[in-house]
Amino acid sequence: MNNDHGNRPLVERSLEDARPTILWTDRPDRPTPSDPLVGARRSDLAIVGAGFTGLWAAVLAAEAEPGRSVTVVEAETVGFGASARNGGFVSASLTHGLANGLRHWPDEIEQLERLGRQNLAELCETIERHEISCGLERSGDLDVATAEWQVPELAAAAARREAHGHRVQLLDQSQVRSRIASPTYLAGLFNPDTVVMVDPARLCWGLLRVAESLGVTIYERSPVQHIKAAGRDPGSPLIVATPNGSVTADRVVVATNAYRGPVRTPTRFVIPVYDHVLATEPLSDQQMVSIGWEGREGVSDVANQFHYYRLTVDNRILWGGYDASYHFGGRVDPRLDQSDDTHELLADHFFTTFPQLEGVRFTHRWGGPIGTSTKFSATWGLSKRGRMVTVGGYTGLGVGASRFGAQTALDLVDRISTERTELQMVRQRPLPFPPEPVRWAGVALTRRAIQRADDNEGRRGLWLRFLDRLGVGFDS
Repeated sequence: MNNDHGNRPLVERSLEDARPTILWTDRPDRPTPSDPLVGARRSDLAIVGAGFTGLWAAVLAAEAEPGRSVTVVEAETVGFGASARNGGFVSASLTHGLANGLRHWPDEIEQLERLGRQNLAELCETIERHEISCGLERSGDLDVATAEWQVPELAAAAARREAHGHRVQLLDQSQVRSRIASPTYLAGLFNPDTVVMVDPARLCWGLLRVAESLGVTIYERSPVQHIKAAGRDPGSPLIVATPNGSVTADRVVVATNAYRGPVRTPTRFVIPVYDHVLATEPLSDQQMVSIGWEGREGVSDVANQFHYYRLTVDNRILWGGYDASYHFGGRVDPRLDQSDDTHELLADHFFTTFPQLEGVRFTHRWGGPIGTSTKFSATWGLSKRGRMVTVGGYTGLGVGASRFGAQTALDLVDRISTERTELQMVRQRPLPFPPEPVRWAGVALTRRAIQRADDNEGRRGLWLRFLDRLGVGFDS
């Protein structure tokens, strides 16, 4: 899809009533934020950040060791960042897809695949056991080709996945269009087992409820200013300081991901990349018939610059992706959540994909930063003599992988040797991003190269081939 708005009046009408807010959190039953941290508190484990990673870390720690005191400190509100802004695709992959895993960790890919499937199964089991009402749908996902060069790419992906135990179905043009009616589809690859769909905000709020029921204390609107040792002794606890209070803890997990937290080192390995999303009004029965989509699969196209989209429980279409952007200096600012150019581009692409939905209005438009690493997957780092661990960099697939990231972070900070901590993926950090202004220039160059590749039948130019040899990249 090109970058020209093919029907500007249609696009402008579709967006004129869209509220600049997140669909998932725009509801009256969202939890009331807890009180900020005031005064000094003592805890066995302190967790910085109440997104998916922090919430999973709290739940897993409290379930594994009842009676362990766990305190979570959040700068904004629970799920404020990418955790409540994403599409709600929960993937079994820990490596941002099988192809990326094979590229970086071929010797342990079978292990990573097994651990990923186990992680997804345990995540779903937790949702069901604790009766978390988050719209869990075991719908699978559908990759679609929208250009001729992508059709053999899907066939290669099908062979690769089947070779590693995946159950997939390769679809020709008529088969894929019979599942979802779009004139842009040329082929498809259906994966029934490796992705489930959720309402991400309700999953966050459900994990909050579970954590509190296990005795975890959560303080919101409490930005952490610094973390330092309480004394010079090697075994001294750590002090997690906020504007009006502090938590003294034996162990600390920092899970701020794309947001700049109290630890500067992760910014070398994880940078914030902005993603933008639209959501339509609920579709009528007639509109639903016009598009089919009876399987309710999550959908992604397979271009380098790709869209992801899905149906919500009330039959809205959530539509996002494609135009990822990085701002100089890793800037994160609420004003960047809205982008007229990107939201108009997304709306134009939406009506190209579903021309039969002309006249549908978008009710919500939003954006936010996701944390990405040069290997497109999570990275962990230990500091403070092993008493503090940071984790982040899921690159858009964190709804599922964050649970694994949290469990591994707990293993590391508790100095427990497990199958997870012995993984090369965990033990070796990715190549760091260069400092500014080289970082910004490199990302801008890579974005242009990705677009040229899509315009040139997927052929990767010199710059992308150079990054491939380094084993690094930038995701759209």
